[in-house]
Amino acid sequence: MRIAICDDDEWELEQFSKLVKEYQASREINIDSCFFHNGTDFLCEIEAGEYDLILLDVLMPGINGVQAARELREMDKNVKIIFVSSSPEFALESYSVGAYYYFIKPIDANSFFPLLDKVVSELSIQKEQGLVLKNRKCIVKVSFQKLEYVEVINKTVSFHLTNGMVHEMTAALTDFEEKLLARPEFLKTHRSYLINLSHVQAIRDNCVITKNGHSIPISRKRRGLVQDAYVRFLCQSETEAFAPDAQPALSVDQSEDFDGFWRILLVDDDAGDGAYWAGILRSHGCIVDFANNGEDVFQMIEDASYDCVLLDVRMPGEDGFSICEKLCKRINAPVIFLSCLTESDNQIKGFAAGGIDYITKDTSAELFWVKVETRIKLAVSGRTRLCYGPLLLDLSERRALMNEKELFLTSVEFDILLQLSGQADHIFTPEEIFAGIWGEQPWDGGQTVQTHMSRLRRKLEKAWEEHHFIETVWGKGYRFVPVND
Repeated sequence: MRIAICDDDEWELEQFSKLVKEYQASREINIDSCFFHNGTDFLCEIEAGEYDLILLDVLMPGINGVQAARELREMDKNVKIIFVSSSPEFALESYSVGAYYYFIKPIDANSFFPLLDKVVSELSIQKEQGLVLKNRKCIVKVSFQKLEYVEVINKTVSFHLTNGMVHEMTAALTDFEEKLLARPEFLKTHRSYLINLSHVQAIRDNCVITKNGHSIPISRKRRGLVQDAYVRFLCQSETEAFAPDAQPALSVDQSEDFDGFWRILLVDDDAGDGAYWAGILRSHGCIVDFANNGEDVFQMIEDASYDCVLLDVRMPGEDGFSICEKLCKRINAPVIFLSCLTESDNQIKGFAAGGIDYITKDTSAELFWVKVETRIKLAVSGRTRLCYGPLLLDLSERRALMNEKELFLTSVEFDILLQLSGQADHIFTPEEIFAGIWGEQPWDGGQTVQTHMSRLRRKLEKAWEEHHFIETVWGKGYRFVPVND
């Protein structure tokens, strides 16, 4: 097993080194370990597929552990990442980069060794299960887990791995279909393609998008079958994840308060879109139920209690606006619109119908989760107002007040202020702000952000000259500065 450990504390690195050596001696296995003192060195020297397990300190100068993990995920989607920290406050954030575990310092053999046993066991299973490929140059064994998709062109079958490697063989796809399709994670999308559902990011009408960004075609006859198979696969994965004997993917010290799993009702008649958003929610520990129309919605809320409802606008029969008005009279959970309709008129209708937020489907996965998480947390806590000294943000009515006098902000200005205040002291780049407010619209170099930010700052400073709530960090971006107590 190969382990990389990154921590800026020399004493902590020494402790990890001792624990690894003790584990290696007690289990009589070989472990290659490498140690890094900061996130920059770690990212500069690491290569995709080089390590089986990575331990990252969360709080480090410069690039912190979560930031390093995000960049690492661009290179390696499957490596197991364990965060270590003296505080549980970053545990939820670690979900966004697929954390395998979250350790609270100090770490000792009693807690560390069982986890390593689990990792070793999973790695041994991965090594045992796979395809043996033979060609004129070599014989290689490909792990099922690391196989992203298979394609055949003419008489050449190409096996694409998650780390970017491709193994080619002169053969027919039928030579491997039986063995691959016998496994629940593999599916044929086209006469020339097989995919691993574990590595699917989204399913569109005519193609599958993998987590590495590859577009795999879906034949017309197989569209419905592929969408249904993916939804079943996600549901099966969820069932296994929450089985009584299953181990949680993330853990914190049991003495600390920590949010449990949220149950979310996702209402969308497009199975592909539903599977995509459900995958994001499930990756953060949520339980997701599906409904295709208003009739299903009202039946399901009678049978179960939900922490949040995500509601599409366009559906057969009753539209989302009408459904929302009825839902708000029957449940206390927040209703969030999730729609491809980006026009401001539709967003206004959504808020008028009782929706607590309106998320467009061009929103990034990370921002989508942050919005859903924030709304559920506020609903659970009963908070609909955020107070920063004299500045008050009323989330239910989407308005801002300064010393009890209303600031007449546009919808965009309110969203920018809410985005910045949600992570006080974090420096938001213009690109981050643009992505958060305007989704995947073409980047204009920052002019739009600068214009709206300038207007917002003038309104805040005119309302209260004693404090600058938004600070410009030259060369970097903007950050929200709360009032000191």
